[in-house]
Amino acid sequence: MSESIERVAVIGLGLIGSSFAAALRQTHPSAQIFGVDASRDTVSVACYKGWVNQGCLPEEEGLRQFIEEGCDLVLLAVPVDVVRPYFQNLKDWGYEGLITDTASTKARIVSIAEDVLGKTGQFLPGHPMCGSEKNGIEGANPAMFSGAYWILCPDSLTLGESYSRLHTLFTSLGSRVINIPREDHDNAVAIVSHVPHIMASSQVTLACNHVDEQRSLFRLAAGGFKDSTRIAAGSPKLWTGIVLDNAGAIASNLHEMQDIIGSFLAAIESQDRAALTELLSRAAEARRALPASWVPSSEKLFEVRVPMQNRSGVVAEVTTIASKVGCNIQSIDIDHVTESTAFLSLVLTDEGDIGKLSTELLSAGYTVSFAPLSPKEHVHVDF
Repeated sequence: MSESIERVAVIGLGLIGSSFAAALRQTHPSAQIFGVDASRDTVSVACYKGWVNQGCLPEEEGLRQFIEEGCDLVLLAVPVDVVRPYFQNLKDWGYEGLITDTASTKARIVSIAEDVLGKTGQFLPGHPMCGSEKNGIEGANPAMFSGAYWILCPDSLTLGESYSRLHTLFTSLGSRVINIPREDHDNAVAIVSHVPHIMASSQVTLACNHVDEQRSLFRLAAGGFKDSTRIAAGSPKLWTGIVLDNAGAIASNLHEMQDIIGSFLAAIESQDRAALTELLSRAAEARRALPASWVPSSEKLFEVRVPMQNRSGVVAEVTTIASKVGCNIQSIDIDHVTESTAFLSLVLTDEGDIGKLSTELLSAGYTVSFAPLSPKEHVHVDF
């Protein structure tokens, strides 16, 4: 683990928070992990399993003591509706360490953080793109994050060290960290996560509407139906909160989905074989173009080195440019040369437009050098 992240407070020991604590314990056995949850039974289970060293209820003094004794990272794994008091307490207790979260939406929590903490760069929003139809600590799985995307949303105030620490920590759990501008996050996850959940729920509702008249219906519901509707079994209370938090983006995309379904319906009702084939072909080709593997082999990786002044916002600016052109960062490192200068070293996958990345970085005033990563050794490119 990064030397600067040794003591971690996990606030919220539900599915994601407890899975994070379990994964952290498994990969970094010496970490000091403090857990907070509204259920004393949940805290007891986390302590019994050894996922946290100690824990308490939100109203108890244990968290404050852990913070004041020294804490490197606070991970907020609770609903956005309850985060404000935690931000306020951390500020009142003089906490100066790093704060991140696991919320599915970013607009509200960023607004709350800025309202309480100010625009300090202390809060670096995050979102692990994983989950389970099981709820709470009973569904916890230390392998939850292996192969999953973990979104980070840096901005111009994000310190390079803060981004680097979280990137190192989350990739050590098996996650693949990507960057999305916080203002783009909610619409992006509406398309790939929130709308699919509503569509899955709609599929199950359609089947339920006909199960009485066709009693064998669910016996036929194997394969594709089970795969595409698994997420509909998630917590209704949790998903109601997520959907209402992101109502604008979800509604907009549902309207677009109505238009898409309308195109299929029109082709079917008019028996337009060519139009239907075109609609299905377009989707099939796009689906096949998705990456075949989560972690590319080393010969498909590129290293880019960017000389930079050691000032706040540089890492956020470079990683945001990379995300906008579709490039994903496999690892990140900062090589300090002097107190004021450093090299930012990024290892990129073969996804995205690396040529456009080079152009964008040059346009932003950076000098940049690319080289394929050796399959036998990971070395920095000499200038």
